[in-house]
Amino acid sequence: MTTAVHAQPGADHTHLRHVLRSAAMLAAVQTVLIVAIAYATRLLAGTAETAALGLLVTAAILVTAFAPGLWTRARSVEGIAGAAAIGLGATVAFLLIDVALLQPIGVWTNRWREIGGGSNWWYHPVFWMVGTYLAWMGAWVLANRAERGGSPFPAAAGLAVATTLAAGIVAVLVRFPGAGWNVPTFGVAALAGLPLAVLLSSLGRRRA
Repeated sequence: MTTAVHAQPGADHTHLRHVLRSAAMLAAVQTVLIVAIAYATRLLAGTAETAALGLLVTAAILVTAFAPGLWTRARSVEGIAGAAAIGLGATVAFLLIDVALLQPIGVWTNRWREIGGGSNWWYHPVFWMVGTYLAWMGAWVLANRAERGGSPFPAAAGLAVATTLAAGIVAVLVRFPGAGWNVPTFGVAALAGLPLAVLLSSLGRRRA
């Protein structure tokens, strides 16, 4: 996989203040989506729950993956790294929101505590890694798409959704442990789908 390495005017906004402000904005959006997902699992069931979770999880993945790269206008390694920093900063900000607000008001159900062996603190390290990784991969796709000219986001988002669906389908067909025709499987499939999107988006890039 390759990425754009040529500096471009008006691109790669990675000033510390901008990164911190963007991380705070991303954390706020993520918090709204995560709370919505948590209550959707409580209040809905069956087809309604699946549909709502599908939309919310897709939105959460796309926002986490692509908002940082759009905010840094990632075109080179610097912008991609800045986007990853925004992703990491957002997860740290979410930890503070979670500890100060979400846990005290009981947002998380017993399902989450059971997964963590009686604790809901297990997901913070996972979120740090996933939030940074998705932002890194998403910015890479945006940089590759931008090298081909035009607005990078719509094509990048469509490519990421397609590769994620493909990865999820393959996981089910090969009977990957725990995989099934459900939203969690396709949510996890984004971890494989985004690198595939990076690879595909690098093909046919314009060369300087």
